[in-house]
Amino acid sequence: MTQSVTVDIVADLVCPWCWLGKRNWDAAVKDVPEVSVETIWRPYQLDPTLPRGGQPYRDYMKSKFSGPEASERWKQMRAYLEDAAPAAGIAFRFDDIAVRPNTLDAHRLMRWAGGQGVSGKMAEALFSAFFAEGRDIGDRAVLAELAEEAGLERKVVSDLLGTERDEKAVWEEELFYRKLGVSGVPTYIFNGRFAVSGAQETGVLADAIRQAVKEPAETE
Repeated sequence: MTQSVTVDIVADLVCPWCWLGKRNWDAAVKDVPEVSVETIWRPYQLDPTLPRGGQPYRDYMKSKFSGPEASERWKQMRAYLEDAAPAAGIAFRFDDIAVRPNTLDAHRLMRWAGGQGVSGKMAEALFSAFFAEGRDIGDRAVLAELAEEAGLERKVVSDLLGTERDEKAVWEEELFYRKLGVSGVPTYIFNGRFAVSGAQETGVLADAIRQAVKEPAETE
């Protein structure tokens, strides 16, 4: 009998730790082939106060990491991320990022991708576009193009982005996880029973999958 685990990954598409965490997660799932893993991506906006058009990236980062201590902390985080990236097969090009986008539309796109079974591909496309290519993933034309690359209908997505479709649903879902106590991303929730936070190494995530098999989701 195949063992199964359901994992909710709470993440934001402009979180570098989340891209690193996704790659480590993908590797962890491959390391536990005896377990059938269902991965569900959940929305979390690191800064929901941003205007829908976003802000210049450098100005935004300066405001978030102002002062010598904060600036040094960001330098250390950036160095760690850039050092860890090659092992995960990714590249962070922070200097190429022009805009820090509002991610509400990107999360709506992730929701639609999930409905079509391509949320993993969609997440990868969004992370790569933002961190490796410096593209504005708050721009609806960019989102429609990325949607097509992930296998969705470009025109359908473009039309939906021009409406308020699922905006309320995304906000409500995010609020649910905030009320659960999620305050940082990525956060992995296994079978609704326990959580692992941060961009953990592949081995840690694989062990969590094995542990989740022993703690199945509660059924009504």
